[in-house]
Order: sequence, then structure tokens, then C-alpha cells
Amino acid sequence: MVHELPVTFEIIALGAMVVLLVADLLIVGRRPHVPSMKESAIWVGFYVALALIFGAIVWGVGGVTPAAEFYAGWLMEYSLSVDNLFVFVIIMARFAVPRDQQQRVLMVGIIMALIFRAAFILAGAALIEQFTWLFYIFGAFLIYTAIHQALPESEEDKDDYKENVLIRQMRKVLPLHHQYNDGKLTTTVDGRRLFTPLIIVFLAIGSTDVLFAVDSIPAIFGITRDPFIVFATNLFALMGLRQLYFLLGGLLDRLVYLPYALSVILGFIGVKLILEALHTNSLSWINGGEGFHWAPEIPIWLSLTVIVVSLAVGTIASLIKSAYDARKEAEKPVEEPASSDSTS
Repeated sequence: MVHELPVTFEIIALGAMVVLLVADLLIVGRRPHVPSMKESAIWVGFYVALALIFGAIVWGVGGVTPAAEFYAGWLMEYSLSVDNLFVFVIIMARFAVPRDQQQRVLMVGIIMALIFRAAFILAGAALIEQFTWLFYIFGAFLIYTAIHQALPESEEDKDDYKENVLIRQMRKVLPLHHQYNDGKLTTTVDGRRLFTPLIIVFLAIGSTDVLFAVDSIPAIFGITRDPFIVFATNLFALMGLRQLYFLLGGLLDRLVYLPYALSVILGFIGVKLILEALHTNSLSWINGGEGFHWAPEIPIWLSLTVIVVSLAVGTIASLIKSAYDARKEAEKPVEEPASSDSTS
């Protein structure tokens, strides 16, 4: 459902959000460092509070429905962003990115993600406006993604990053050096200008962002068709992602049930999209081009409830399991070293 929020409000809000994000990114560009847990927690809390306040402002300007759509979309996009951090951790480890340069890599990744998602949002909004039957495809894709997300991964798949075709080709084309050069993209060795591994890391993060956008954009359009709300949810989900990366750190491995929670959310949104496509069906070869009146339109409050409950259950269950595993590990008897005495 598209809501007519005041154009002036949308322009001012988007301008303020972009300025805030750019200011944050410029700070990182000038002073790359490894933030402390306290610093990361403060910034993450600030951006979460900012999203909650923004939703309240949307409520005051446009009413409860667009506000609920924003909160539901932001929670879903934020949870998908947290899931994306697993891949970022693997990429950073795979390419041995120095800790003090990881903020810069994340900064570039966020900029790329914004560009890709903005393009997907504009294209998706235009296509959906003309072809509502695309919800059939979006819904089926999200259900497929949900099933794939729920399937258990092998330890090898979980810990390994597989380079895509673009990265493999760039390795063949670009003259690369094996060492980093204080965050610079190039270095000079024996009078020859070479790229540092940072260029490959940027390409890896950027190409991964495209895949993330392919998942997240159809999902958010299952909650709202308003391009402004869609872009706002993505922007707020990306704000603070850099600090969240350092805050969670090794805690990401403890969120073992998060993929299943995301699977439930994506599956639910996929079913919601297909039901909506059936309800407003316009394909002549399905039911003569008429909608199916029995197909319910799932209200936004139910979507918000499913997202919140799924994330809460997945997080709590993960923390309980991790505490249980830690306790079992602590209870294991310590093996005494074998005696060096020998009998003849």
C-alpha cells in the first residue's frame, strides 16, 4: 500500500538522513581505527534510537499505518543486515584485512549497498506500479530463499568464502601485490604500480551487496510499496552497521538460530506476496484475469508481529544454546597428561 506522505517531509527527511550518514562516513575516512566496545555500543544505540524516533515522526505526519510499515521494514532489513555481517566477517578473514582498515572497508561497502539498493528500489517501484503480477515471482523467490536459509550448512561452507566470477576475473586482469599499504588501493614495487589486496576486498564486498539487495528489496516490497519508506528502512538498517560489526564481533557465532528466524520471516513475506498477487490477480490465464476473493490481505500489524516474535525467539534460543554449550564445555573433565614413567 502506498501512502501520500507530504513531499516536503520526504525531501527534508531524506536530506537529513543522507547528511547524517555522510557525516558518519567522513569521520571514518579521516580517522580509521578499531572502535572500542563502548564506542560501538553508544553509536549502535544512537542509530537504533534514531530509527525509533523517526518512526514516531512518520506516525505523527502520516498516521499509524506508514509508521507500522516503517518499523516492520526496518526490523526486517536490520535483521538481514546482521545476517550479512556473517559474510563480511568471513571476507575480512579470508583476505586478512588489517583491523584498523576494516572500518574503511565497511564504509565503502555501505556506500555501495546504498547505491545498489537505491537502484533496485527505483526499478522495483516502477515495475510493480505497472506489473503487479511480479509479486508472484517475488513471493516464490523469497520462499525459495527461506528454504535455502533453513537448510543446515556444512562447517566447510560456513567458514569458507567462495569468490564469484567477477573476483576471479579481476585477479587475472589486475596487477596485484600481496601486501596492504595503510589503506591505499595502490603501492609501488620496484618502480611498478600495483593494486593492493584492498581493491579485491572492495569488489568482494560490493558484489556481495548486490546479492543482499536481491534478497532484501523483494522482501521490503512485501511490507510496503511506498518508495520513500522502502528507502528509509534500508538507510536506517545500514546506519550503525559498521559499529554493529565491531560490537558483535565474535558474538555472531553465538546467534546460531538467527538464520532460522530469518527463514521464517522471508517465508512469511513470500506467502504474503503471493496471497496479495492472487487477491489482485491481473493475469488473463489465471482465473480469467480476475482476483481470488478468498485470498486474504495480510495486515501490517500481523507482519510486524511475525517479524518481532521470530527475531525474539531466534535470539533468545541462540543465547540459551550458547550458554548451555559453554556450561557443558566447562563441565568437561580436564584430561591429565600421560605419565612419562615407563616400566621395563
